[in-house]
Amino acid sequence: MQRENHAVIIGGSLAGLLAARVLVNRFDRVTVIERDFYPEKPVPRPGIPQARHLHILLNKGKIILEKLFPGLHDELITFGSPRLDQKSIAWFSPAGWAPLFSPDPDDLIMFSRSLLDWVIRRRLSEITNLHIREGGTVTGLLAKTDRPQISGVSVRFRDREDSSNIREENLDADLVVDASGKVSQTPKWLQKIGYLPPPETVINAFVGYATRIYEPNDRLLDKSAIFAGSAAPFRTRGGAIFPIEGNRWLVGLGGCDRDYPPADETSFLEFARSLPIPMIYDAIKDAKPLSSIVCYRGTENRMRHYDRLSKYPDNLAIVGHAVCAFNPIYGQGMTVAAMDAQILDECLQKQRDRYPEGDLTGFGRQFQKKLAKLHEIPWMFAISQDSRYPGSQGAKPDLGTRLVIEYMELVLKAVVDDIKVCQAFVEVVHMIKPPATLFHPRIAVKAIKQLTVDS
Repeated sequence: MQRENHAVIIGGSLAGLLAARVLVNRFDRVTVIERDFYPEKPVPRPGIPQARHLHILLNKGKIILEKLFPGLHDELITFGSPRLDQKSIAWFSPAGWAPLFSPDPDDLIMFSRSLLDWVIRRRLSEITNLHIREGGTVTGLLAKTDRPQISGVSVRFRDREDSSNIREENLDADLVVDASGKVSQTPKWLQKIGYLPPPETVINAFVGYATRIYEPNDRLLDKSAIFAGSAAPFRTRGGAIFPIEGNRWLVGLGGCDRDYPPADETSFLEFARSLPIPMIYDAIKDAKPLSSIVCYRGTENRMRHYDRLSKYPDNLAIVGHAVCAFNPIYGQGMTVAAMDAQILDECLQKQRDRYPEGDLTGFGRQFQKKLAKLHEIPWMFAISQDSRYPGSQGAKPDLGTRLVIEYMELVLKAVVDDIKVCQAFVEVVHMIKPPATLFHPRIAVKAIKQLTVDS
């Protein structure tokens, strides 16, 4: 009788859940180890401190999730997620108001992060070879002595009703996926079993934001949203207001370069009043709050370069924020997590084509190299802005990156006056089109003309 193969995923947040969705088609058994106990309803939980804040699923992410969970889009709408087309979204760009248009796909759905996770968990609960074990903290990797592979993980489980009731357990695994987020301990675990930790690149613009949910009023129009972005290096403040499920409105205020929005009501409103546009303040100054003000400041960009390690376990994959965390203010995280899962599936298929018996020799390094290539574009998008603030700390952009930044400033200026440039820019932001789209001659000519306008 052939031995059952087993994949273990560390972390049951979005990156881990999406990894689980693709692995159930590749392994006889998949186990997700989640430190929290999941809530029964779509409400925030301790393991996702950013869950109460603004979350955007870019069109690329929406397309991938719909493939992984057919009908997810309509299901979210069933649970109250509002639909917005681009003509319902007002965007105050770094250069001014952008024109309105309807992209393809022609609508976005707005929701809380808690609702998305809850709906995906509901879907995954129907899969018989997937087991989600809650209340588990992974404490280390178990190494094989004869091969550069991981044999499993050690876990400390606690009881839901009695947290003092703790039991230790070792789980054997043919593949281990770390999706534990920014708090990932894999660099330390690798050192303990004889590997080098990955080098890291960190860029921190010291961005913070504060969020509150409001009841609708006459100034909060149904199915419309406003985004007012900051503008590096000098305009540090921005904000957003949009509808979410439950006939509620989420308002987020953000500040860069340590210009953090406050948590008390009076100062929160004054911060909103200081934004470059008045609409967000006008909408909330007399609105009824439905929540307290929640703040978040863990926004540094962090890249762990597992792809550069010369020695790396064959059957260890690192995904999501455990390998590459972006400043959440750019709204890339959920979509990149979906793309990570897609790449994981593709790499496992290529490995199976090479080794039909399921051998994972060389898989880990090949996967991390492929993933690092995928992350280059969203990483560049985030750091190209964050690195420009005077107080930013960490690696500085090289000459090539600085030239791209200067060119993108011209593109953003052209966005304001040209709907075609705006559409191309939005499609790149939503990862539907590659960044090279913005260097096409018909875009470049309009961007370069901005030099004449400025002079």
